[in-house]
Amino acid sequence: MISIWLIPSIILLVLVTATIKKVPSYEVFVEGSKEGIQIAISLLPFLLGMMVSIAVFQASGAMGAIVKLFEPLMSLVGAPAEILPLAFIRPISGTAALSMTTELIRTFGPDSFIGHLASVMQGSTDTTLYIITVYFGAVGIKRMGDALKVGLMADLVGIIASIVIVIILFG
Repeated sequence: MISIWLIPSIILLVLVTATIKKVPSYEVFVEGSKEGIQIAISLLPFLLGMMVSIAVFQASGAMGAIVKLFEPLMSLVGAPAEILPLAFIRPISGTAALSMTTELIRTFGPDSFIGHLASVMQGSTDTTLYIITVYFGAVGIKRMGDALKVGLMADLVGIIASIVIVIILFG
């Protein structure tokens, strides 16, 4: 019941506070909206570059080659090789990863080992390369090496933890 009133209450609190402090809330809102549109437009070239890169990566067959390279390792730890494309694409694109997760769940079922693993992996990792490319590029950060290393390491830990936890719980 409280969740229904939470957002309207916060909006009301902001408007009452603005009125008390004599801040022109509508004008400030319009100014913020203008800035938001400018930021969205500045992100478009970075988004386009990322989408083209992903399409080239998948169409070139590089994804298939990487999956074949890591298949023996996956069978050694007891994880299915079908999950590898998701593990590799998740740091690159959230939309592509969600599409892969949906396809894995559709193919193997939501209660299958692969369905559980895909769901946990989707929730345990982030789109590191997307974040760095789009957001760092939009604000003009040129040196992003350490952020990239830490982000990819966190994704690797998330992938490994996903596999271990799902094997323990559902293996």
